Amino acid sequence: MHAIWTLPPDDTDYSARWKAIKIAFAKTQPKSERLSPVRAAKGERGIWQRRFWEHTIRDEQDYAAHVDYVHINPMKHGLVDCVADWPSSSFHRWVARGVYAKDWAGKGVTDLDAGERGG
Repeated sequence: MHAIWTLPPDDTDYSARWKAIKIAFAKTQPKSERLSPVRAAKGERGIWQRRFWEHTIRDEQDYAAHVDYVHINPMKHGLVDCVADWPSSSFHRWVARGVYAKDWAGKGVTDLDAGERGG
């Protein structure tokens, strides 16, 4: 899951928010996933990766790159051929607002400069 949040002023507690999201979601899922001995011993579920990546947006260009990254991620990982094919994406709302074309980052796009880079 990827998200871009605006936190309240003077609040940077990303960890508490992700923890709450993971707990709430996990409670809705049957406990059928395989667990490593380490996860089982710690009472963890196997449906989430253990860590998360956070980044504070620096400016409008950085924001745009990270919104692109969030939208292109399902295609990047081979889950769909085109960004528009991922049904659970905010991409569709952005298309409706006229920010993206429906065929943005379609099949064959490989070099989009979007988020995730150091700097």
